[in-house]
Amino acid sequence: MTIDTKDMLNSILESIARIDYIKPDEVPNIDLYMDQVTTFMDAQLYHSKRYPEDKILTKTMINNYAKNDLLPPPVKKKYSQQHMLTLIFIYYFKSILSISDIQALLKPITDKYFNSDGDFNLAHIYDEVFSLEKEQIEAMKQDVIQRFHRSEETFQDAPEEDREFLRTFSFICMLSFDVYVKKQMIEKMIDSLGKEEEKGDKGKEK
Repeated sequence: MTIDTKDMLNSILESIARIDYIKPDEVPNIDLYMDQVTTFMDAQLYHSKRYPEDKILTKTMINNYAKNDLLPPPVKKKYSQQHMLTLIFIYYFKSILSISDIQALLKPITDKYFNSDGDFNLAHIYDEVFSLEKEQIEAMKQDVIQRFHRSEETFQDAPEEDREFLRTFSFICMLSFDVYVKKQMIEKMIDSLGKEEEKGDKGKEK
């Protein structure tokens, strides 16, 4: 089995370099109907698709988010800029977190800052959080390169015809373990947030 590992690494690094986020000023500052929301999201997040036929966001998904209290309901069937920002958060979280975890994470923010009249609002939170992404890109690229080179040192004694595949498997395992550990950390932090909220509620009852 032949795998061009250098081409694979270059492709991964190119994908990381292209990572971007939808900036608040790119989100329409007018209320949109459902079809306009899905069209906008599909156009903006097209490069994050694995396959061209994949759906970024569907009407069913949006309706389910509203039913599960992840997304505040639309006003007269229209979605505001605040709705759009919340949907973008949901889109990124849903690949690694359960619906209940996303709800636990986002609801305190949407309850307090959704349609906030103050200077500190959901757009401010969104911009500050996603601006950190750029700082992480170079570090992420270096980490991937390091893991790739480490994987190339594995399976020295494997049959030659299987060596490239096994090294690719090793590389994938290292990346997967990193995702697994970070997912565990995120879930523990969300559980801690839930416990703190329960303490706060009990304190109010006294």
